[in-house]
Formats: sequence, C-alpha cells, structure tokens
Amino acid sequence: MPDSSQTPFLTRRALATGTFAAALGALAGCTTDHGARSGASASAGSSVPTGPQSGASPTGAGWEQLRRNVSGSLALSGTSAYGQARLVENPAYDAARPLAVLRVAGADDVATALRFAADHAVPLAIRSGGHSYPGWSAGGGAVTGTPRALVLDCRSLDQVAVDGATATVGAGAALAVVYDTLGARGRAVPAGSCATVGVAGLTQGGGVGVLTRALGLTCDAVRAMEVVTPEGRVRTVDADHDPDLFWALRGGGGGQVGVVTRFTFATQPAPRLATFYLTWSLHDAAAVVDAWQRWAPGADSRLWSTLKSLAGSAHPDGPVLSLSGTWTGPPASLPAQLAGLLRDTPPPSSRSTALREYRAAMAGYAGCAQIPVARCHTGPGGALTREAFAATSHVAYRTLPSAGITALLDRVQDAQDSGLHEAGASLDALGGRVRDLDPADTAFVHRQALMTVQYTATYHDPDRADAARAYVRGLRTALTPWWGQGAYVNYADTAVQDYRRAYFGANAERLATVKSTYDPHRMFTQPQSW
Repeated sequence: MPDSSQTPFLTRRALATGTFAAALGALAGCTTDHGARSGASASAGSSVPTGPQSGASPTGAGWEQLRRNVSGSLALSGTSAYGQARLVENPAYDAARPLAVLRVAGADDVATALRFAADHAVPLAIRSGGHSYPGWSAGGGAVTGTPRALVLDCRSLDQVAVDGATATVGAGAALAVVYDTLGARGRAVPAGSCATVGVAGLTQGGGVGVLTRALGLTCDAVRAMEVVTPEGRVRTVDADHDPDLFWALRGGGGGQVGVVTRFTFATQPAPRLATFYLTWSLHDAAAVVDAWQRWAPGADSRLWSTLKSLAGSAHPDGPVLSLSGTWTGPPASLPAQLAGLLRDTPPPSSRSTALREYRAAMAGYAGCAQIPVARCHTGPGGALTREAFAATSHVAYRTLPSAGITALLDRVQDAQDSGLHEAGASLDALGGRVRDLDPADTAFVHRQALMTVQYTATYHDPDRADAARAYVRGLRTALTPWWGQGAYVNYADTAVQDYRRAYFGANAERLATVKSTYDPHRMFTQPQSW
C-alpha cells in the first residue's frame, strides 16, 4: 500500500520472478489509484452531478460534439476501443460499463469534459491508474454501486521531467515510470511500490510506501499542482495560490473539488537501499507481532518495515508471518538496527538481505526487475498478472494487547481453508519523518499514528467475491475494539462507518469548507464525499 501504494499481497510476484526484490515489491501493495477515488480528481472514481437528469446519457450527437472538441480519444460503448478502455486494475470490476471513456490529452480536455458533464448532467469517474479499492474509477454500474459515468482517464498524462532537484509529473504517470525516470537522474520521491499505480491518486490521499519513514509522505514532497476546478478553470495551486485547495489536495483524497493534471515535486538524492526479509512460523507469530509493534514505529527514521500475516491456498504449508523493509543508512549498520527487534523475538526461520541502488530497488519492489519498464506499467496490469481482490484498512494509534493479537492471528488462520487465494493483514510502520508535520499542516491527519493496516483477500474463483469482502471487513471488525474506526482514504471502503472522521479526523471540518468554496454546487459528489 504502502500505496502504493500498492499490491496488498505477499508472494505472487516473488513466485513469478524468483527475486528477493520482487518479494519486497509485493510487500508494499498495489492499490493505489491508491487514492483513486470517485469524483473529478485525477485520483479516481465516480462524481455524480446533482439534479433531476443525473445519470442521463447524451445523444449520439452530443458524444460526437465532445469528440470533436477534445484532443484525446473517446471510446463509446459498442466500439472496438471500449472493451479495453473500460478495464481497471482489479478484475472484480470487469463488469463495469461506463457511458464512455475519454483518454484526456491535457488540462484543456478535462475542462471541456467538465463543461460537457455539467451541460448533460452526466456523472463523472476520474481515473489515474485505475486502482480504486471500491472500483469507483471503473465508471459505474451495479458492480460498483455508482451510476454509469463518463470516465476521464488521465493515464496519457504520464510525462515525467527532472530539472535539478525538481520533478514535474503528469497525473497519470505510473510509479514504474516515475521511479525509473527519477532514478536515472539520481533523484527520488517517497511513494508506493506498485508499478501501475497512478501518481495522482496516491499523492492526493497522502501516499505511504517503502521510504515513508525516511522521506515523509508523497504529498509532503508536492510543491505545486495544476488542477481543473468545476467551472472548467485551470489553476496552478501552491502555498501562495489557493492555499486552502493546495492543503486539501495533499491528503484529502481525490474526487472532491477538481481534477489534478500535473504535480511539481521536490526530490531528494536517491538513496542506496539495504533491504531485508525475515520469516517465522505461525507458532512464534504472537511474540513477533507484539515485539514488532513496539519497535517499528519508533525505530530510526531511516528504517521502514512491514509485517504480514497471510494464509489461503497460496500457502499450502499453512499461514506465514514475514517481515520486510528498507534501510537507507549505512549498510553495515542494518544488523544493529534489526537487533532492537530480534532480541525480543524467537529466531527467524529464514533471513536474507540485499543492497541495491534506488532505481534498481524500486524496479524490484514494483515487480519490474525482469520486465522492461515500458511493458511493466502499461495497464491494466501491463506485463503483470491482474488478480481480483477485496480490501479495507485501519490506521492504528495503539499497540495490540495479547487479546488483540490473538484475535488478529485467529482470523488469519480462518483464511487458510476459506477458498480464498491469499488473505490476511499487512501492518506498515509509520513514524519517522511522517511526524515532522503537524496533523493540521496537510489534510492527511494521521501523522501521529503507529501504522497503517491493510486487510486483503485475493481470489481466483469469481464466486468467492462476496466471501472476500466479508473476510476483510470481518477482520477489520475483529480489531476495531483496539484500533477504533480510523482508516486510510487511499484504501477506501464503503462499509467504513463515519468515514469523514475515520479518514480525516479533526481535518474533516476544514475539508468541508474547502468543498463548499470550490464546489458549491456539488458537481463532484462521490459515495464518500467531504
């Protein structure tokens, strides 16, 4: 998820490539329109204009008028291009049937499409990478629970340019391209790890990943954004221009007040990464979970780690517990860093480390170590295999007591014979540089949390879709007595109660004010709106 963030699953890329770096890539998760949300932001989803004609489809002449007035390509239902254009990363939403898919060529296309949608009362779904957990970027229909919509697909906005310490990145750029381009110039930004995640959704929701503790959230590196607001105005927002909008678009999630089309990032010198991977038997899991949660969020900020407990048919020998992570300090110091954990755990059953330059390491995390970048990110899925999944989340501010750890591990064990391919929980450490900013400095409120938690379930049998959703939500419910209702907006779930408070905490009220200022007529209304 990390975003990805983000493939939430442990082993499938490692098994496919046989590489240690690929195993770590799976650890970070592949969600991550990871911020792909519904609405008119380049991070995803379905924005539904209000009014009595909402959801009505324009006539053929209306669509033709739109086609003539944009530079991008428009795929309508029934055309040869539509079948591929409508697909998103999660095949669980392959049955979605948007009204049309417009692959925008720039901010002017977005502005034209917004005016078209307003004139015809057409719902909108905005797509960056197509990783929206609830499927809102798929464009609607019964499978997503949203009206059929015009999809504004921003994946053609994929240019990445580096000028000294500054990077300009199109909203649809996949992380594989971002990392490859920056890494070639010796620069880095903190972000997720999934090759196909679009940078816009990831960034607008906050952006957690393998360098979060060392460099901060993805949104912390943003210095400016180009955004098209509901009236069709193209704005450049930063700390001095539309500062409230700039604040909201860094952690509030996409799909609320505009379509982001370009980012300006401050980059950092690309670090050399020491990576590690350890496993334990489930017999030792309780002791390891207890030790990790007390150690990881307070470790040296240059060390990030994720602890995963997973089960299902992907693990015929039984559930697995694994720890992996990155260290950006002196490589020789990594054993001393891990000693703070290992002195309080049973000896791991396996242990491996590797040392890589940033560009190569991030390619490995993304599962692209043995795949050309140009193919790795071409979606949906590119050269990577798509896999249906369900997921939800917690943001945890407390360590689990013994009863909570037991509840977690019991539910993981339940997945072993559930008919699911792989299911369980991923605990991703926060702390470090995330805490450099106050919770009110950006819309991302969870600065003081200990970890983000992804509950995931992959499945190969379409008949297991309901079981997968029930499993992840049941796992969240089982941990709620200790971890409360907090959740991560980039791992959106329609079942999260009081979602405004869960995602945004004390920042929810200010977000509502920004919404009323920039979208007073509520052109962008998504299932989970500010």
